[in-house]
Amino acid sequence: MQIHLETWVNQDGNNEHHEFNEPGQLVQMGDTLYVRYREQTDGDATVPVTFKIAGTDSVMLTRGTAETDTQLQLQFEAEKAVVARYTTPYGVIPVQTVTPRMDVVFTDDPLNGEVYIEYRLDANQQHLGDYRLHLNFTAAE
Repeated sequence: MQIHLETWVNQDGNNEHHEFNEPGQLVQMGDTLYVRYREQTDGDATVPVTFKIAGTDSVMLTRGTAETDTQLQLQFEAEKAVVARYTTPYGVIPVQTVTPRMDVVFTDDPLNGEVYIEYRLDANQQHLGDYRLHLNFTAAE
């Protein structure tokens, strides 16, 4: 499976764009898809990333693991606010995602997909930023 992910971040008027192209894995369990890959960070380090896609209206993004110092777990549900968690070496920080737009599309034979999410992130009643992510996954040839 080939993974292409683009993210856009707008925090305090500063804009960032990130792009990742990584090999990955796709596991289907019933109606739920798990898209997994390792994101290259600074140097030779990698961070595990998992998208849990439950139909077309619920996506969970997990970055990191319980064994690492940090783990970000965000839940996106179309047009809803959802409380999630960000685990740091200093403790767990509750965060909230508000998802005004989410588009999830799949095709079969071979199984490919596209996920587009626009969301807002809040913590402690403060607006942290506005985000977009665009995930494409295609069967490796």
